Amino acid sequence: MLCFTGSRTRAGGPLGPLDVFDLPGDRLAGDTRSAETLDLPLPPQQVEELIRTIVKAVRAFQMYLPNNPIYQRSIDGLRAAFIPIWSSVPEMVIRVAETDLLWEDQVVYHQAAKSESFAWSLYKDGLRVLTLRPGVEDEEISVFLQTVVRTRLLTVDAGDDLLTLLWEYDFANLDYRFAEIITDTLSVLDPQAVDMGLGASDPYAQSQTQQKVRDEIGTIGPGMVDLDEFDSTLYFLDEAEINALKQQVDEEYTRDIRTSALAALLDVFELQPATAVREEVISILESIFPNLLSRGEFRTVAWLLRELRLIGTRAAAIDPRVKEKLEYFENRLSEPGLLAQLLQVVDEAVGVVQDDDTTELLKELRMPALEPLLVHLPKVKNDRARGILEQAADRIARAHVDEFLILLRNRESGGLAGAIAVVRRLGLANAVAPLGDLLNHADAVVRLAAVEALGALGTPGGLSLLERAVDDSDRAVRLAAVSVVAARGFKGGLRRLEAVVTGKGPHELERAEKRQFFEAYASVAGPGGLALLADIIEPKGLFRRKESPETRTCATYAIAKLKTDEARAILERAANDKELAVRNAATRALREWEG
Repeated sequence: MLCFTGSRTRAGGPLGPLDVFDLPGDRLAGDTRSAETLDLPLPPQQVEELIRTIVKAVRAFQMYLPNNPIYQRSIDGLRAAFIPIWSSVPEMVIRVAETDLLWEDQVVYHQAAKSESFAWSLYKDGLRVLTLRPGVEDEEISVFLQTVVRTRLLTVDAGDDLLTLLWEYDFANLDYRFAEIITDTLSVLDPQAVDMGLGASDPYAQSQTQQKVRDEIGTIGPGMVDLDEFDSTLYFLDEAEINALKQQVDEEYTRDIRTSALAALLDVFELQPATAVREEVISILESIFPNLLSRGEFRTVAWLLRELRLIGTRAAAIDPRVKEKLEYFENRLSEPGLLAQLLQVVDEAVGVVQDDDTTELLKELRMPALEPLLVHLPKVKNDRARGILEQAADRIARAHVDEFLILLRNRESGGLAGAIAVVRRLGLANAVAPLGDLLNHADAVVRLAAVEALGALGTPGGLSLLERAVDDSDRAVRLAAVSVVAARGFKGGLRRLEAVVTGKGPHELERAEKRQFFEAYASVAGPGGLALLADIIEPKGLFRRKESPETRTCATYAIAKLKTDEARAILERAANDKELAVRNAATRALREWEG
C-alpha cells in the first residue's frame, strides 16, 4: 500500500499502511455508537448540510457555465455553508470510503449508486482524506470541485486523473491524501515470465517479439487475426474490476432520467431566487404532475412532493406568491378532482406497480382527502387495493384525530360507514359519543356500522349507548346489538331483553330472531333468569294461558344455556312435552349437554 499526499499539504504526514487499510468506512458495520454518546464539536447534521451544499455545487459546475447565475449562486451557497462550521471547529477532516464520506467516524454522506455518488468520484481516483481549514471557502473549495468535475469528463484513455490535475494548484487551506494499492511481489514460477515482464516496456523487445510471431505464423490468411490491429496493454482487469465496470454501465442504463431532470428543476428553483423563474418551475411541475400519476410513477411523485416540502422550509426569501403556489402544489394531490383519478389509477395499478410505491404516494395525502377516500372505499373490488387504501385512511385519521371526529359527526357525509370502520380498526375510544349519536341515523347501514364499532370498543359508556339499538326498527341492527349485549354480558341490556321474553317488545319477531333474544336473555341474566324461562315452558296456575309453541321452544333453547341442575331437570321434563317442537328442542339440548 503506497500513500500520496498533496504536494503542498501543510499539516500531517503521509498515511501509514494501517491508516489506509483501517478506514472509517471499513468499520461502519461494527460501530454501534450513537452520535449522542460521542463528544463531537458540532452536530453531524451541520456537516451533512455542508456536504449536501458541496454536492449541489458539483452538479451546478457540471451543468452550467461560469457566467450562469445558478453557477454563481452555488459558489455563494458554498461560502455561506462554511460559516457555522468554522465557528465550532478549527478544521474539518473528511475521510472517503467507496460510497460514503465520514467525519469523526460519523457517516455524513451516503449514495449507494456509484454513478451518482460524489464519494465514489473521489474514491476511485485514490483520494482517501480531505482536510479543510478556514479560508478554503473563499476560492480553493470551488477550484477543487471544478477539478473533480474535470476528472468526470476525462476519457478512458486520458493520461490524467484527479491526483495529477490537483498538482497544478497550490492550496493553502486544503490538504488531500491519496492511496494507491500495488500488488505484492510474488515468486515467479515460469522463468520466461520474467523475460516477458522485463521486455514489456522495451519498444525494441516488443517489435522483436511481434516479428518472431509473424515469422512463426507466416502469411496471415482469411479469417485469421492480425495482431497489429490491436493495441497492446501491460495490464488486464481482474474479475472484481470487470464486475465493477459492468455494474456502473448497468446503473447508467437503468438510471431514471425523469428523476434526474426533476432534480435539476428543483435545483433551479432553490438556487435561483427570481420570482418569475420559480413560478415557471412550479408551472412545469404542475403540467407533468397528472402525467406522472397516470403512468403509475407513484414513487417519483412521492419523492417530488417531499422534496418540494423540504425546499419550502429550507429556501430563503421565498416570495409570498410563490409560497402560496408551492403550498397549493403540495396539497393538490388531496383535491377531490385529482384524487378521484388517483384512486382509479391505484385500483388499476395493483399488480402492475409495487405496493410499496403506492403506499409511499398515499402517505402524501392530507386531511381533505380522507372523506373522498372513505366514499371511494366501498367501490373497491380488489382486496389488495382496498387494504392499501384502508391503511392510508387510518394513517390520515390517526394524524388528525380532532378533524376526523368532526367528520364523524357530519350526518350528511357519504363516508360515514367508512369512517366508522376506521374507528374499529384504530380502536378510537374517544369516538364513542359520535358513534352513539349515529345510532339514530336514518340510514340503517350507518346504524349497523355504529353498533358493530361500539361492540368492538367494548367500553362501559359505549355499551350503555348501544342498549337502545336492541329495539331498533331494522332487524340486522337489532340482531347485531343483541349479539354484542350477549357476548359482553352487559347487564344494562337486561330490561329490554326481558321485555321481548315476556312478550312486551316493540316489534313482532320471527322465530330465529326471537330465539336469539331468548338466548341472549339467558346469557345476561344467568341462573337468575331460570324462573321466568321455566314459567314459560311450564306455566303455573289453573287459568294461566299457555304460551305459543314457538315461544316455548325459544325458552327451551335459552334454558339450555344456563347449564345448571335445575335447568337440566326442566329440559328432561320438556323432552316429554306434548308439543313436537318443544320436545325436539329439549332432546337436542340434552344431547349437546351430554356431548
